[in-house]
Amino acid sequence: MRQVVLDTETTGLEFRLGDRVIEIGCVELLDRKLTGQRFHRYINPEREVEAGALAVHGLSNEFLQDKPRFAEIVAEFIGFVSGAELVIHNAAFDVGFLNNELALSGLAPLDQTCPGVIDTLKLARELHPGRRNSLDALCDRYTIDNAGRTLHGALLDAELLAEVYLAMTRGQESLIIEMDAAPAAETHSILAGERPALRVLRASAEELAEHERVLAEIARESKGNCVWLADVPAS
Repeated sequence: MRQVVLDTETTGLEFRLGDRVIEIGCVELLDRKLTGQRFHRYINPEREVEAGALAVHGLSNEFLQDKPRFAEIVAEFIGFVSGAELVIHNAAFDVGFLNNELALSGLAPLDQTCPGVIDTLKLARELHPGRRNSLDALCDRYTIDNAGRTLHGALLDAELLAEVYLAMTRGQESLIIEMDAAPAAETHSILAGERPALRVLRASAEELAEHERVLAEIARESKGNCVWLADVPAS
């Protein structure tokens, strides 16, 4: 199972108003393990970075001026994420921006390249309703060191999100391990219909008598209002 944990930084909050992607960071998970494979690019957005966005990520117009345009890195990006399930925090934001960039390059949207997207913000809200579920809050909740995150950065945030995602879904990892550990001989036996004989333990006469005594006592205490004593209408 190959997954790519992805994050972006942008010039602003709304691609429909012309905002663009300025940084993409991705890390690879293979069978729920970090492989060390990464994709990280800064991108010249061909427009000004808004002041509010600059305060969040610190990527200035001057810094981005000599960086490649999206069209120059898109083939490499598609090659890295192709065929992988994406893991993104607040996925609608990043997917919307990336699909806009792909459309501007005359390319198909991400769902034509990647089989699915897991939104960790939605997952966190289901696991922790009514609580803060920002990336920083989740790092604190799952004791993941984010001391170096003084500003948002796509690669750093993707690395932190990978750790958060693995912590949030640790039960799935146990299930996968249990399934993988099933002995081949046992599996073959079940498929072939060869089941071991079940040992049946029947109640003794003394145990049956005690059972009847307890039922009678319950019936007496409830003045006969017991479910098992009620008449069952014919079907």
